[in-house]
Amino acid sequence: MDMTRHATTLGSYLKAKWGVPVHKVSINGDFTCPNRDGKKGIGGCTFCNNASFSPANKVVDSVAEQVAAGQKMIRKRKPADKFLAYFQAYTNTYAAIEYLRTLYDSALMQPDVIGMSVGTRPDCVPDPVLELLANYQSQGHEVWLELGLQSARDESLEKVNRGHGFAEYEDAIKRAHGFGLKVCTHLIVGLPGERAEDSYYSLDKVLALGVEGLKIHPLHVVKGTQLARQWKQGLYEPITEEDYVRVTAEMVRRTPKSVVFHRLTGTASEDLLLAPEWCRKKWRVLNAIAQELESTAVAI
Repeated sequence: MDMTRHATTLGSYLKAKWGVPVHKVSINGDFTCPNRDGKKGIGGCTFCNNASFSPANKVVDSVAEQVAAGQKMIRKRKPADKFLAYFQAYTNTYAAIEYLRTLYDSALMQPDVIGMSVGTRPDCVPDPVLELLANYQSQGHEVWLELGLQSARDESLEKVNRGHGFAEYEDAIKRAHGFGLKVCTHLIVGLPGERAEDSYYSLDKVLALGVEGLKIHPLHVVKGTQLARQWKQGLYEPITEEDYVRVTAEMVRRTPKSVVFHRLTGTASEDLLLAPEWCRKKWRVLNAIAQELESTAVAI
């Protein structure tokens, strides 16, 4: 299924801009999170076992080694001429500015790396960090700031022990835009107590702030989390595949094509994922979303 008919994907955006296929290569920068180290809380979000979305790279490996290993693995599966260094695990702006500069510099110095994408929280992007990222962008690098919001409803964020509210996100994206940075916002479909209307509400709120990119994924239950305990006790029921496809397709339909979709589903490794079972079928879900968009277009 060709999703680009309905939405601008990160791959299509990068190829149009850089003229060649560009892929993300994940880097583990040995960060932590203020919602785990005691500054904001202990234990993190109820759904968070970072191993479920962390890169396989060992922290003991240098940035150069991680980039080289990631490039080699990607090139075995698909054509890839250039790469974005993706700082993914935990909160990748939560450190002293000099440490961040050293880490980011090292990534951008590697062969065929044309920029970076930095995943973080809305409450962890002080102006000096934004200025640093903006400086890299002014040097010609492709730079994305990825803000994990998950929901625009504060009550939903409180239920998953997020440790921040929508106000922090609104402040962060406005300041990021003040520095000329592109922002990709993460939203979760299927949070405890949320319905389709809540997902559309969150989408409307971030679109109103002029977000440049979106990541959408289902809430999935992984081992070693508070959410796993709630699921086992019958206190949380994951969203069905049919509902996720329907809601996500509608979110795509409501989004201007100028906004770049970095992701439309997500999963965890086989040894960690508990539920929902359908999260193991990434391409089935993506194809179903594309089919839903096709059927919606025909109906209109």
